Amino acid sequence: MRHAHPVAEIRAAEAALMAQLPEGALMQRAARGLATAVLDLLGGAYGRRVVLLVGPGDNGGDALWAGAMLARRGVGVEAWLLAERPHAEGLAALRAAGGRLTRGHRDLPTAQRPDVVLDGIVGIGGRPGLRDDAVAALAALDGVPIVAVDVPSGIDVDTGELTGSHVRAAVTVTFGTHRIAHLVDPAAEACGVVHLVDIGLAPVLPPAGVEALQAADVAALLPLPGGFAHKYTRGVVGVRAGSAQYPGAGLLCVGGAACGLAGMVRYVGDSAVADRVREAHPEIVGAGRVQAWVVGSGGGDTAADELAAARADGVPLVVDADALAHVSGALGVPAVLTPHAGELAAMTGADRTDIEARMLHHARAAAERYDAVVLLKGRHTLIAAPDGRVRVTTTGTPWLATAGAGDVLGGVIGALLAAGLDPFDAAGVGSWVHGAAATRAAAGGPIVAGDVARALPVVLRELLGESAA
Repeated sequence: MRHAHPVAEIRAAEAALMAQLPEGALMQRAARGLATAVLDLLGGAYGRRVVLLVGPGDNGGDALWAGAMLARRGVGVEAWLLAERPHAEGLAALRAAGGRLTRGHRDLPTAQRPDVVLDGIVGIGGRPGLRDDAVAALAALDGVPIVAVDVPSGIDVDTGELTGSHVRAAVTVTFGTHRIAHLVDPAAEACGVVHLVDIGLAPVLPPAGVEALQAADVAALLPLPGGFAHKYTRGVVGVRAGSAQYPGAGLLCVGGAACGLAGMVRYVGDSAVADRVREAHPEIVGAGRVQAWVVGSGGGDTAADELAAARADGVPLVVDADALAHVSGALGVPAVLTPHAGELAAMTGADRTDIEARMLHHARAAAERYDAVVLLKGRHTLIAAPDGRVRVTTTGTPWLATAGAGDVLGGVIGALLAAGLDPFDAAGVGSWVHGAAATRAAAGGPIVAGDVARALPVVLRELLGESAA
């Protein structure tokens, strides 16, 4: 599990840990991890050049101390000081190691351009946006890969929002725990690859409100059949999806539900779609009792009636696509709502652009408003619970942006609900597996939604095989 904490909790944990350590020990741990990551990126030390962009406070101190360690290894290090009072001890260490110091920035001849820039302008205590001198320094180094210290300077650390000029990093090296912006878009995209350095912070951190499942977590949550299991004890998922206008949605939703996680899949809907479903999936049966419903994918004009019928059963629901337009409040049963930004905008009256810019805010607000788990689709999909907890899905591929992929996702989540997972776990596990299946199916090239459905059992077998090993 990757955990992410807000700034206030990180500050409190750092203070508690520093009280147990000699003065400066925590910064030394961070600087060593940072310097090691930079050396890995450089592929060596001698003949390499690094420019440090140094702001005030501990973030600039981390950069200076790491610069000193790099200089002692033979890296040519120059610090551009963008603060009146940079970290005194770090500055002295860099001087002693032979690093060069420059006030502000300078134009560099091509032969002197660095291999890497270390962004130590502002850390987790900084406000969104950058000052003009920092913008000018970055412009002078345009095209050079940037390693951000803790976070890319200028992003909103606790919200994942981007409200001004900011650094776009190739790599971000952070310490102790992830920051929320490392996981939540749009800021997460500006972080590049995030490398976490263990500085001993975990024992003094509270439980995280934002997290991202990893393969081992997903494997541990997957519902497994017992020795005396039968198809009904493993869960029966019902699908009310597809229509004469959108028959493929019913097929794809059933394809996701029939991934093997539930013991039985029932299809209820347009008779012509039902015939096509049974032709493609002979194991699918018709109406009867279920433990969960998936409603809305390609439902068209019948979506409202299908949602009402599913609600009347009193079992957990996955509400997708056309059915989302008929959700006006709490549904009265455990539910997962699966909108993209446009659908959530239609539901709430918020502006789509604002939803995409403030995904964490809108996902949490919608979960509270509808008293349901809200899965807000995106590059990093957010799964928000009504109590404020959030999971971020980081699996997937840009090729997953294809028609019908969401229908498959709804079916997978429905199967997990029927098999006994609660809505938060079902949405998180389903989204992770769906993204992993897309990545496997794509293998670097284009896919369609059916490819994702077909890859699901393969990914599930791999997960279970790894957990057994």
